[in-house]
Amino acid sequence: MGDIVGAGLLAHVPTIVLPHKVRLDLNEGRESTLVTGLRRLRADVFDSDAYDTVVVLDSHWATTVEFVVTAHARRAGLFTSEELPRGMCRMPYDFPGDPELAHAVARFADRHRTWITPVDDPYLPIHYATLNLWTFLGEGLPDKRWVSIGVCQTADVEDHLRLGRALADGIAATPGRRVLLIASGALSHTFWPLRELRAHEAADPVHIRTPQARAADLRRIDWLTHGRHDQVLQGMGEFAAFKPEAGFAHYVMLAGALGGAACTAPGRRYGEYENAIGTGQAHLWFDRPEAGWTGAREATVPQGPPPAPPGRPKEA
Repeated sequence: MGDIVGAGLLAHVPTIVLPHKVRLDLNEGRESTLVTGLRRLRADVFDSDAYDTVVVLDSHWATTVEFVVTAHARRAGLFTSEELPRGMCRMPYDFPGDPELAHAVARFADRHRTWITPVDDPYLPIHYATLNLWTFLGEGLPDKRWVSIGVCQTADVEDHLRLGRALADGIAATPGRRVLLIASGALSHTFWPLRELRAHEAADPVHIRTPQARAADLRRIDWLTHGRHDQVLQGMGEFAAFKPEAGFAHYVMLAGALGGAACTAPGRRYGEYENAIGTGQAHLWFDRPEAGWTGAREATVPQGPPPAPPGRPKEA
């Protein structure tokens, strides 16, 4: 039986992969605690032998008619961001994937009344919500497998919870698998307009786009540090007004895998709550409870191929 041995809500903001001097220039001479936080997280968690696979719930990868999980045996190449090519240019990456796990997750799509397709196309793009975190947490660890799952732009909160439940079942059904989950993305996510944003590049939260967005972010950070995943999920409608990145779907998928509203795992902070040109960024890590994640159960992989993407899901 596989197990989720740790999970995190982590910021992938492009600033973290800029040269050191550039980061200091943008932040009034100070290093971002998002950078130092990731370095501490690597030392505490990712440099250990406690896991073999990382699954990134990637807020930058938006699918449309299904959830997609990468099923490559290996991914390698150079990445240049179409969004920020000056700061993320020809970044090298090379890591093994986990096809067995990807296909196991997809086999639970029908049970959870959703669609999940494993894809191993070598030309499938990679996104910096995965790559920036791999650069800090995975580079130099050649035996650690990395897998990505995209958010679905036509899905709602319940759909993303269902993906999380299927992910947990797929992990449980993969013998011996020890998995770390990463929800890669921001909290509130409204940028300053172009003519104003260069005055708001420092990390101080005073630069968050509005005081109301800052307050909403801090409320959710407080809930998560106290293990109140139920309050975060119950407050999704209210949080939508502050345009969280990807509708906060990356976190919702994570929560679904950890037991949903029943999960009470408290989060550990790695670094401070910071601004990124108006958006709210933070690192929170959830250790596996001694008794396991709430709602976790041993799962048996259904027989036969995953359900086909077209059509309508069965009624709940």
